Amino acid sequence: MHIAINGWFWAQKSTGSGQYLRQLLAHLPLVAPELEISLILPPHLPAPGDIPAGVRAIETGRRRRTSKLGKVRFEQRVFPRAARAIGADIAHVPYWGTPLACPIKLVTTVLDVVPLLYPIYSQGLFTNLYTSLVSAAARGSNHIITISETAKIDIEEQLRIAEEDISVTYLAPDERFHPRLGTEEDEAVRAKYDLPERFVLYLGGFDWRKQVNTLLLAYTYVGEADGDTFPLVIAGREPVYDDRLFPDLRAYSRRLNIDDYLRWIGFVDEADKPALYRLADVFVVPSLYEGFGLTALEAMKSGTAVITSNAIVFEEILEDAAYIVNNAREMAGAIIALLIQQPLRDAMINQGLALASNYSWRKTAQETAAVYERVARA
Repeated sequence: MHIAINGWFWAQKSTGSGQYLRQLLAHLPLVAPELEISLILPPHLPAPGDIPAGVRAIETGRRRRTSKLGKVRFEQRVFPRAARAIGADIAHVPYWGTPLACPIKLVTTVLDVVPLLYPIYSQGLFTNLYTSLVSAAARGSNHIITISETAKIDIEEQLRIAEEDISVTYLAPDERFHPRLGTEEDEAVRAKYDLPERFVLYLGGFDWRKQVNTLLLAYTYVGEADGDTFPLVIAGREPVYDDRLFPDLRAYSRRLNIDDYLRWIGFVDEADKPALYRLADVFVVPSLYEGFGLTALEAMKSGTAVITSNAIVFEEILEDAAYIVNNAREMAGAIIALLIQQPLRDAMINQGLALASNYSWRKTAQETAAVYERVARA
């Protein structure tokens, strides 16, 4: 069976879609060597040198730049035509960018449907049109893959797709996240980002649903208790704040008078993330909504205690291995409890390590290959 996979996000290693694509292609040849796999690259990407063994890269042009319209053109015309031209049996779009018409069988991975759940994410004419396009197109897929039961329910309700046409394949933390392996790099990472000796960590985006403001509010309590000893390290590339999709967190922290307890370290290289997790005493995920919440599992696998919001997916994925809270006051209490009670933190770390070991990309790849078989037989 020949599978053609959309490679738009191949070069975007720090995005969820890019990580999903890369892990899938790294493991599919291992669990299903009988598959012929072609990665169809967008016109602005030449064939990279890091394509996994067992995967063939297909170039579709030599453009230097890309654009929103270029992305739509690739999704709607270039990719499905290239998939047919190479004789693929199934086209797989590993993100929510489904072609409206595809000449061969089609599988789409929908990581989440955030723009349909929260209108703030579908502002503007282009975004509205694009969301409408991919929503309609997704219904024409032979099968949908998603990454949690929570996301599956949302897809059923928002896209009106039958339950039997959706399969859940959980994500997994990479093997490089480990409590001991790689610790020789930790102090170099500490120096690189000028990290304090002990700290609480946030690593992620800054858009509205990430609710970093809730964590900042929690630090008004933590700061009074022990903010000098345990500052909050905020990692991630900051956006241009606009008070709507990207609330001005810097201004908010000043209003809360907690700047003395904060360390904004900016973008973190992928290679440095395992050490960053290990160095932290506590990792916090305050998100209102996630399709899966992979960073929480990465932190757990690195041997760090995790606190999350009460988003439904965290109860599904993390079970009782995370400290799940309902508001900023509870978040502050959980942070303080984990910082000052070593036995509690050790128990949470052990539970997290045990839970994280249940997730593997090999299993994700096996379940994805099973979807291909199901679609091929149908």
